[in-house]
Amino acid sequence: MPRAVVCRELGAPENLRLEEVERVALAPGQVRVAIHAAGINFPDILMVAGQYQLKPPLPFTPGVEASGEVTEVADVDSVRIGDRVMVKARFGCYADEIVVTPGQIVPLPAAFDYAQGATFLAGHGTAYHALKDRAQIKPSETLLVHGAGGGVGLAAVELGKIFGATVIAAASRRTSSRSRDSAARIMSFSMAVSRSRMR
Repeated sequence: MPRAVVCRELGAPENLRLEEVERVALAPGQVRVAIHAAGINFPDILMVAGQYQLKPPLPFTPGVEASGEVTEVADVDSVRIGDRVMVKARFGCYADEIVVTPGQIVPLPAAFDYAQGATFLAGHGTAYHALKDRAQIKPSETLLVHGAGGGVGLAAVELGKIFGATVIAAASRRTSSRSRDSAARIMSFSMAVSRSRMR
């Protein structure tokens, strides 16, 4: 029997419990993914507290993104058993497996491990939407990223650099050294780019 993290009452994440759950049968056009890693995102915490815009009925399994391997398909030609994929869901990823449609999965890049795949879509998707769709960032603009040590912040720093912006990254002292180092490397690169443009 598969296991899942289950939210039976709204509140703190400490109220979540690991439980055995019934295996969901596949309907035509669905895919089963064995989850190898799941990301932890702010919407997950808000959803468990009942403070997110999406309020699934209780009980539910949180988790908006994961990565894993396709183990079963039902009348789907675009996905094969054994495919390594990233999963984007409204909830349900904190489990041994999830049933989704092909539109909810993306091939896991060969260079990614499962942990990287499980933390890519939400952070980078949010940062991309903010920078391209909303801010319409252009090359040579300056981008200040507050919270550059978090998932969305690091993604914004990386994407800002890719889009040709001069990136200034800011993070709190509480930010992990790994996040600070990543942001500092990107910031150093951006500072070097900025200096070369001034010459």
